[in-house]
Amino acid sequence: MSAPDTIFHRGLFTTLDRSNPIASAVAIKDGVFTAVGHDHDIMQLAGPSTKIIDLKGRRVLPGLIDNHLHIIRGGLNFNMELRWDGVWSLADAMAMLKKQVAITPPPQWVRVVGGFTEHQFAEKRLPTIDELNAAAPDTPVFILHLYDRAMLNAAALRAVGYTKDTPEPPGGEIVRDAKGNPTGLLLAKPNANILYATLAKGPKLPFDYQVNSTRHFMRELNRLGVTGAIDAGGGFQNYPDDYAVIQKLSDEGQLTIRLAYNLFTQKPKGEKQDFLNWTRTSNYKQGTDYFRHNGAGEMLVFSAADFEDFRVPRPDMPPEMEGELEEVVRILAQNKWPWRLHATYDETISRALDVFEKVDQDTPLDGLHWFFDHAETISDQSIDRIAALGGGIAVQHRMAYQGEYFVERYGFGAAEATPPVKKIIDKGVKVSAGTDATRVASYNPWVSLAWLVTGMTVGGLRLTPQRNCLDRETALRMWTENVTWFSNEEGKKGRIQVGQFADLIVPDRDFFSCAESEIADTTSELTLVGGHVVYAAGEFKALDDRVPPPAMPDWSPVRSFGGYGNWVGTDGKAKAIRSQAMQMCGCASACGVHGHDHARAWSGQLPVADLRSFWGALGCACWAV
Repeated sequence: MSAPDTIFHRGLFTTLDRSNPIASAVAIKDGVFTAVGHDHDIMQLAGPSTKIIDLKGRRVLPGLIDNHLHIIRGGLNFNMELRWDGVWSLADAMAMLKKQVAITPPPQWVRVVGGFTEHQFAEKRLPTIDELNAAAPDTPVFILHLYDRAMLNAAALRAVGYTKDTPEPPGGEIVRDAKGNPTGLLLAKPNANILYATLAKGPKLPFDYQVNSTRHFMRELNRLGVTGAIDAGGGFQNYPDDYAVIQKLSDEGQLTIRLAYNLFTQKPKGEKQDFLNWTRTSNYKQGTDYFRHNGAGEMLVFSAADFEDFRVPRPDMPPEMEGELEEVVRILAQNKWPWRLHATYDETISRALDVFEKVDQDTPLDGLHWFFDHAETISDQSIDRIAALGGGIAVQHRMAYQGEYFVERYGFGAAEATPPVKKIIDKGVKVSAGTDATRVASYNPWVSLAWLVTGMTVGGLRLTPQRNCLDRETALRMWTENVTWFSNEEGKKGRIQVGQFADLIVPDRDFFSCAESEIADTTSELTLVGGHVVYAAGEFKALDDRVPPPAMPDWSPVRSFGGYGNWVGTDGKAKAIRSQAMQMCGCASACGVHGHDHARAWSGQLPVADLRSFWGALGCACWAV
């Protein structure tokens, strides 16, 4: 056997290979692991040209794979978006917005497009329209909060042309003042189309800028340890037009995320024709190990799409749902295309299962890797029916961002297993984890891992009792090997194992021994995809030779703020204020609620900030530090 291209040694490898769970060294040749074992054995494989990298005892994990990420749409827009993901006070968020307003030229907008919740802010609120107008009297500002509302300042209202004569959108509301004029607040009730239809009115980046933007989004994901993703399509993401950028990057070998994509219909009442056309012109699995077709969804028919806004009552799907869904599912089953279906509520899932079971009677679904997305309120009976049909369930951490709203409507009892991840695992159903980023939640995988392990929202509310939380290894498998079934790539990736793709990460802390309160603040200091370094920082920075050109245009928020957690300062140096404060904490023991992250508790206006998570002032030890 020829010598490996690279050897990594003196590491603490969590391989997730049950026959070889721990290793200290790996050898990589032609993008795959060729040996996984101990230093003494692996180092003997080195040849004269083998690159040898000393990990100095650092923890190494398989690369993370997001089961539901709107990466194609997100990449086209990333350079235009100011991210409030991981920003812990509204004051800081507004300071960022004001700085961005000052450098954004007309007719461009400043847009904050999801990935955050008001509950993450110390102030526990969103900005007011008056505050937005004061911060940006002339520059259009658009802020999307989850999929429940959007806020537009006066300049943005002028830019989109909304007036007292603008009709009310179906399933949504343009909030008006006493004279009938729009105030700038748009509400999903529960249809979010008014929110993203308004966003679609904004300026778009030229093609070359979109290429640059997508590269920067992938690098941001690499910084957080993501090496693969399944793209779930999305509203206003048309195939093949909006796939030209990602196809170009694939053709030129510039993808740093392995991407499987699903096709999402865009035409209410025209869904059947879309899938007839696509099954004639596209082939399931077409593409490469970096960019490949993964079937249909998450939108199959609009009549089966419930909405994930827990601020409003659960929507009932219309009576035509079953007939329209059956037409599409029959096309997919006959062409051996798997599918994914967005479904928040069990009421939607059970009706969809009626259709799937009917189709299965004459066109067996056996072997098709179909699955439901989200499934927050799925019942035991529906889980069993999915198991009987051979399907799967892809969960995402939307409850980490909307848990407070769910509790307000349905109570703490209902939130204890929403979604019931532990039960799904125990029943043996295929299940994996992701984010549903970039709008309804953040793309940060560590927030999802923290939610799976702790059962807490980003606002600090404990939803899930310990009995329903996952241990760290199970949570990690949800983000690695488990995802491969959902893209029909089992055995190719997801573990550090001989023959699998050499996708791995060296996080900046030990996932298995750090405090639970620190999990969400993790980043990667070394990320490999196919044996190539796609991101490196800290002591590995010298290995980083794939840095993309600066973000375009020159006023891009990415240049000033980076992505999650406003991690880049104006001097371009990484910032980690919150994690640094936690590390400098001198107290003898961690708080049971916040760990050593006392800053989150201290920033609250009252010592009862944790009251709604059953702790209250007396239960939170931050106040004794």
